[in-house]
Amino acid sequence: MRPLQPVAPGTRIALGVGFFVLFVAVWAAATLGGFVSKTFLADPITMVKSGYDLLLKQGFAKDIGMTIWRVFGGFAIAAVLAVPLGVLMGAYKPIEAFFEPFVSFARYLPASAFIPLLILWAGIGEAQKLAVIFIGSFFQLVLMVAVSVGNTRRDLVEAAYTLGAGDRGIVTRVLLPSSAPEIAETLRMVLGWAWTYVIVAELIGASSGIGHMITDSQSLLATDQIIFGIIVIGLIGLVTDFAFKAFNRKLYPWAQLSR
Repeated sequence: MRPLQPVAPGTRIALGVGFFVLFVAVWAAATLGGFVSKTFLADPITMVKSGYDLLLKQGFAKDIGMTIWRVFGGFAIAAVLAVPLGVLMGAYKPIEAFFEPFVSFARYLPASAFIPLLILWAGIGEAQKLAVIFIGSFFQLVLMVAVSVGNTRRDLVEAAYTLGAGDRGIVTRVLLPSSAPEIAETLRMVLGWAWTYVIVAELIGASSGIGHMITDSQSLLATDQIIFGIIVIGLIGLVTDFAFKAFNRKLYPWAQLSR
């Protein structure tokens, strides 16, 4: 094992699975062995049984579907607006100078702090939850996309000008192709953050969703159900992340070769 030395795909999978196995083993030993009270931390067996009951008898699958819809809905709205603005900021410095101070200010504002205002403005329906995810994702995306576009190699831009490209051609044929893999990676990262925002949004004034189930379970001290909800979020996020990575590798194969 050496710094920055690549790991074989099979070894990477084995190491990743090994950590999960070790984690569950330690969890089972702590709970089933009586070291931790089951009131505060349910054991894996009880958690699996509760998850089975939630899915088959209590309609938890509908809650999962609602949460997924909120995450992707709010994130999609943020991405559709943030990516073009970020590209313009990265390409044109006057636009960057105009927007960057406010965007830099707004990205430090916690999305959860807006929930009371959003409830007043939009009620406790879907618009409020989508707005929380939008606020949490939009400003981060704008700035990260702008940085990706702005970091395009200057020699590529100068070469394009030498070959007769205009300003529009520089953006569409140099800046966008060069920064597209990094923009796609930015979208993958911020999508993961969107999951934290939706759970916060569902903890207050929601009648469905994974966050709503977790809140109800907390009032009953049902740690088995709380843990199952958290694990479901992690599994969905993991599947989404791997799918995003696979899509990016297929769409931008040259980016993988340059690493």
